[in-house]
Amino acid sequence: MSNIAKVLSRRLDRGEVVGTNKKAIPFNKQDYQSLKQECLAKGTLFCDPTFPAESNSLGYNKLGQQSPKTIGVEWKRPKELCSKPQFIVDGAERTDICQGALGDCWLLAAIASLTLEKEILERVVKKRHNVLFIYLFWQYGQWVDVVIDDRLPTRFGKLLFVHSAEGSEFWSALMEKAYAKLNGSYEALAGGWSTEGFEDFTGGIAENYDLNTAPPHLFKLMQKALMLGSLLGSSIVNTSSHETEPVTNLKLVKGHAYSITGAEEVHSYGRQVQLVRIRNPWGRVEWSGPWSDNSKEWNSVKPEEKAKLVHSAEDGEFWMAYSDYIQHFSKLEICNLTPDTLSSKAVSRWNYNQFEGDWKVGSTAGGCRNNPATFCSNPQFVIKLEEQDDDPLDGEDGCTILVGLMQKDVRKDKRFGRDLNAIGCNIYKVPNEFRGRNNIHLGPDVLLRQPSVAGINFTYLREVSERFKLPPGEYIIIPSTFEPHRKGSFILRVFTEKEAAASPMDTEISADVKKQYISESDVDPHFKQLFNQIAGNDSEASEYELKQILDTVTSTRTDVKTDGFSMETCHNIISLLDRDGSGKLGLVEFHILWTKIQKYLEVFKKHDTDNSGTMSSHEMRDAVKEAGFQLNNDVLQVIISRYANQQYAIDFDCFVGCLIRLEMLFKMFKTLDKKNSGKMELDILQWLCLALS
Repeated sequence: MSNIAKVLSRRLDRGEVVGTNKKAIPFNKQDYQSLKQECLAKGTLFCDPTFPAESNSLGYNKLGQQSPKTIGVEWKRPKELCSKPQFIVDGAERTDICQGALGDCWLLAAIASLTLEKEILERVVKKRHNVLFIYLFWQYGQWVDVVIDDRLPTRFGKLLFVHSAEGSEFWSALMEKAYAKLNGSYEALAGGWSTEGFEDFTGGIAENYDLNTAPPHLFKLMQKALMLGSLLGSSIVNTSSHETEPVTNLKLVKGHAYSITGAEEVHSYGRQVQLVRIRNPWGRVEWSGPWSDNSKEWNSVKPEEKAKLVHSAEDGEFWMAYSDYIQHFSKLEICNLTPDTLSSKAVSRWNYNQFEGDWKVGSTAGGCRNNPATFCSNPQFVIKLEEQDDDPLDGEDGCTILVGLMQKDVRKDKRFGRDLNAIGCNIYKVPNEFRGRNNIHLGPDVLLRQPSVAGINFTYLREVSERFKLPPGEYIIIPSTFEPHRKGSFILRVFTEKEAAASPMDTEISADVKKQYISESDVDPHFKQLFNQIAGNDSEASEYELKQILDTVTSTRTDVKTDGFSMETCHNIISLLDRDGSGKLGLVEFHILWTKIQKYLEVFKKHDTDNSGTMSSHEMRDAVKEAGFQLNNDVLQVIISRYANQQYAIDFDCFVGCLIRLEMLFKMFKTLDKKNSGKMELDILQWLCLALS
């Protein structure tokens, strides 16, 4: 089954579906229970062969084998680092996560936020036995179990990367290792945004806000998100290329990822002040401005109110006024959780739909709307918004919709030098005449004649997302790369506050080929005379003679390009039109063929819009439709791979060959679908005869 057809739209609280968090897929096909039993039977410690204690697991460039940073690195088990190692000491806390020599503060900020939701953390930190550990991560639409051993990279007897302030605690270091294994190496984790970690720990969908243009209702949105268990992160843009994580005079770190752990309002001097609680994953270096741990502002707050919020300690966590927060910080990231993330019935849940798809060069990689010749060939998805929000944050009626578009395998492919695609999407209102239908694919006559009602700007990120408020109605979402002809696989996810049906839009497969009933008396005498000259004494055209006829006729035309008809096409023509079983075409049969070719030529020239003598592969959908065949993306992709050249152009002989084969296949299927059910059953004899013919 192709990815386009693989629809994973679901409520996510259903039964045991493979790939859900209740029935995860073993990463690298490593089964935890089998490995555990094997170690017990042999009396040995687990050594993971798929992520060995070697330089390749560290990295490929700055942490590669020849890198100075890897000199002196030793892989050691926790029992070699302290006398009484423990997995977790007194519960997993935000202060357990301290950054090491790897630039993955974005990941550590996400892990720190995870500790606020014990249920989520306990699901990620799944099982452990002696030196064998299993972590659960969401990865591009599916949940995977990642098994690791406990060998960790060290230098001078200390952990090289993430570590706990409590020297005997190792859960966070092992979690970082499991995530590094999932992405190919530790170095693959360098640089990123906290939302990526949020999503891979929860399966949620993230959204980003530029605090320079923060919406007026953002503080309330943060409060609501925290009440729903959402994970929040924030950062300050580093405007200097000469400094790495510079510290400001108020002890904020630029170019560094923080966690947002609270949003509260306090009473100060008779007015309400909005406060935000923030944590530095270093476990130290705290904001020293207003509302910091020991600032005078807290003296204006009632003691009982202050006692609930302030715990003076150099633990990396601090409060600051929301007004200062949006002034000093640059970016806010919110990871909204899927319906199955938390079991509590006290919180409301998003409605969730998820789809997988592909951009394939020559068929579905249409690029953005700047490319009108190819844009409409992109995958399309329909969503029906019927109910408005109950409690809109901005006071405006409408339906909240959160759309996330993610491209796959970004970090894993870093070592191969793969560049990100610029990805985004357009959203269109479905015209009234097409409402209620998802068995069609909207073309340029619809999409290019109306503006989109919303969209996500194209960006070079793993995922782009945005929240929209739309009136009730039916909408088409078109995800794409910015440039056409850029291949890739994607996940499209849609969150709505109210239940909303969503599904792929794709053409229903069908054929409408008119049968021609003519007799020899209907054939023009001049045509009959020409045929007899070509066919010879037996008055029939064999495959070889048919090829000569077709090649001769098309070679004289200057308005179409052809490499000559293949013997396979000629064989298919005779198989389709040979009524008397002679293996050749008689006069009437050849007349029917000639009529078809005249029609196909007319269609071909109409869709050869640049008069190049060839047809673009993206024009095939409309061309085959005009010839009588409605095909979906899956079939079109197969056609392009078979009939298009390396430049994804189709010449006339290939176009004719494609249409003849389609007609023959539809005819065969109709013959074998005896119950007219849309399905056919074959025994072995029928299958062999069908395949060999």
